[in-house]
Amino acid sequence: MFDSVSKVLAYVDKNELYPDLRIIEGAAEPEVTIDGRKILMFSSNNYLGLATHPILIETALEATKKYGVGSDGSRLLSGNLQIHKDFEKAIANFEGGDDAVVWPSGYAANIGTISALLDAPKVDGFALFKQDPLVLSDELNHASIIDGIRLSRAKKIVYKHCDLFDLESKLKNFRSREKLVITDSVFSMDGDIAPLDKIVGLCKQYNAMLMIDEAHATGVLGERGHGSLDYFHLKAQKDVDVVLGTCSKALACTGGFVVGSEDLVRYLRVASRSYMFSTAMTPAASAVLIKALDIIEKEPKRHKQLWELSNYLRGKFHEIGFDTLGSQTQIIPILIGDEKLSVEFSRKMFEKGVFSPCVRWPAVAKGKARIRFTLMTTHTKEQIDYLLKCCGEIVKELGLTL
Repeated sequence: MFDSVSKVLAYVDKNELYPDLRIIEGAAEPEVTIDGRKILMFSSNNYLGLATHPILIETALEATKKYGVGSDGSRLLSGNLQIHKDFEKAIANFEGGDDAVVWPSGYAANIGTISALLDAPKVDGFALFKQDPLVLSDELNHASIIDGIRLSRAKKIVYKHCDLFDLESKLKNFRSREKLVITDSVFSMDGDIAPLDKIVGLCKQYNAMLMIDEAHATGVLGERGHGSLDYFHLKAQKDVDVVLGTCSKALACTGGFVVGSEDLVRYLRVASRSYMFSTAMTPAASAVLIKALDIIEKEPKRHKQLWELSNYLRGKFHEIGFDTLGSQTQIIPILIGDEKLSVEFSRKMFEKGVFSPCVRWPAVAKGKARIRFTLMTTHTKEQIDYLLKCCGEIVKELGLTL
């Protein structure tokens, strides 16, 4: 077995597929220290800059003093703390649903929810579905969604990325089957937004359940920063059956959640294995998340500033001639194409003092390697202009044709 592992690693090393793993010192700020150098950070998920918010730091300290550093057990045993229930109530209100359930991570939430829904236990001869259900999944959905579907053992139908015609044709083919459509709201590698308003319409027309992953939308999309439901003026439960999200992006902490009906939440508490058999999130995390939601409500300038900066950077990239792959959000990739050139581009950026890793196969399709930038509301225009200057210089240094 370990000989095989060595062969895989030899292939990875030979083809320079192993990522450059930089050691970062300090907090998630626009400028960080790496290898003793000051580097501009353009790869953080700390979109709203909340990771270093003094109120949240103080909240974490106070919760730790009260509850200790850990939660002591799973939610079904000794880890069912009041602070966790308080966060579930807060995130349900934020998303506009009846109830919520939380996991220690977004990955655990996805695999636990999808497998529980599509591979439901039979109870006294009763099955959740009359026949084996199927799932329709966008081809660019996150790995945690893909893994959740694999664990569920359900029949999977992949539809072309954000392609409503392809989705409808597949829904038509399985009109009589019980089915679940799953899509990211904001896609993590391209930064585009799923057309949820139209997907909702198709799901209602063809009697399909709909589940969305709000990982990169919570705190960012919508007039109030409440995510894609806010952005498209949709309602939890009425329009979207399962609203899933992570707490590790704009909410700047850890954990994952599902918002939905009371019955859905009660069911997941006893059917999701990643919920039942995981130690609960730390009490400090729940306390911080409650306060983070409150700050998003009271400081709307944060997500509005993020949109201004994102539109500015994307517009400047277009002026230079970069293909930003349909980005509409704070995630802004520039397409390089060739894997080796993309790696070299990223390393040259680092030499110039900008942290912006390349993304390549197998994370994206071969020939679609890109440099993926993410913005924080705490970035300055001057920092963005420096990034743009570096990109322009490297295009010339590598002889790239845009």
